[in-house]
Amino acid sequence: MAVALRRPAALLALLLVALFSSGAADRCHALEALPFQVGEKITYQLKWGVIPAGRVVLEVLPLTSINGLPARHFRMTIRSNGFIDTVYKVRSSFDGFTDLRLNHSLRYRKKQREGSSRRHIVVHFDPEQQTSQYHNQKKRPRAPLAVPPGCFDPFSVIYFCRLFDPAAYEFLERPVSDGKKWKMGRVTNRGRETLLIYDKEYDTFLLEPDIKDLSGVFKKSRDANLFIWMSADRRRIPVKVQSKVIVGSFTAEMIRYEAP
Repeated sequence: MAVALRRPAALLALLLVALFSSGAADRCHALEALPFQVGEKITYQLKWGVIPAGRVVLEVLPLTSINGLPARHFRMTIRSNGFIDTVYKVRSSFDGFTDLRLNHSLRYRKKQREGSSRRHIVVHFDPEQQTSQYHNQKKRPRAPLAVPPGCFDPFSVIYFCRLFDPAAYEFLERPVSDGKKWKMGRVTNRGRETLLIYDKEYDTFLLEPDIKDLSGVFKKSRDANLFIWMSADRRRIPVKVQSKVIVGSFTAEMIRYEAP
């Protein structure tokens, strides 16, 4: 039972970071033109089937610096609710750092507390050397991994995707690395849909990330799928994420949007 109940909170990071993107369209380089700004905060309710399982928060944090370079800072926190806590407590955070123009990642940090497990992972990106390097604080760093130009970490790529208007593309591709390997992520635009979430109507685009190269529960699920609904306005907010895998259906729906 504990194995099944832990899935909603532990899997949400995988569901959200699977939204890959591409540089095929024109960039919104001007800071004021970005669809998100420092101070944006999005809160989601996570459900396993119809059972509430926890909360997820996405935040755009103040600008910082990485190795002397100015950087954008994005964070996702996952917190299981009291019901899930009794069998598999989850308190995890994911931080992504990119250059100001969102051309590539500079650092990725993952702090996971899932049940009795504790992990602190840092991935360092070197855009000049075109490498990413995985570092588990309990082990020695891995050797640097060669990656293509413009490579993103699995979390920051969500914000990169928001730079582009889905009305202008059928699919997008972008290299993504977790420090252990890299792959070309791909998302397909399945068209426009009107979505009702907690009595509020949203005009959205339905996006489907390619999950054929994903591991874990996706690899074990014969008919697994993953869908993201992104708002059709200038903010391009991921208002809903839904997945079906071998252990059940999972949904993350936006319950609060806080503008800067």
